[in-house]
Amino acid sequence: MPAKSKAQQKAAGMALAAKRGDMNVSGLEGAAKEMYDSMSENELREFAETEHGDKPEHVEN
Repeated sequence: MPAKSKAQQKAAGMALAAKRGDMNVSGLEGAAKEMYDSMSENELREFAETEHGDKPEHVEN
């Protein structure tokens, strides 16, 4: 599933870095923390690798 916004993509990238041990989990908050807790490394990679293109900065739920 691709990311729908740049903010979602950034949060997935941070969560992925934490899953890989490149970043402290304690540094995560908000959406990044939720993604870390609920998604697998493969799912996070799919979100983080989404093309930037014309994605908005934020998307309303």
